[in-house]
Amino acid sequence: QVQLVESGGGLVQAGDSLRLSCAASGRAGSGYAMGWFRQAPRKEREFVAAISPSDTSTFYSVSVKGRFTISRDNAKNTVYLQMNNLKPEDTAVYYCAGGYPSPYYSDKGRYNSWGQGTQVTVSS
Repeated sequence: QVQLVESGGGLVQAGDSLRLSCAASGRAGSGYAMGWFRQAPRKEREFVAAISPSDTSTFYSVSVKGRFTISRDNAKNTVYLQMNNLKPEDTAVYYCAGGYPSPYYSDKGRYNSWGQGTQVTVSS
């Protein structure tokens, strides 16, 4: 089982940037993909971004494409989410997820490890 711990959330103003980190520990098999999801109050958890095990493919929701960038450092077992030009509608708890979702990277049901979440609040 893989344990995931997020960090980097906070309170920022619209237009600012934040970088979230997710450190993974434990045993993961080949093909282990990582993703980010978010959940705003009274809304369902939604897909934000994912990165394939080989790092050759990244996937984004329409709402963040062009503003957010997902990357991973396999040597550090860490995945990052660089968030630029943040908007108030990006306010949510952000969760790191890991698993074997291929090819359905946006399907939260296909991830079997989750972090505890980190709050991101964007003021207007």
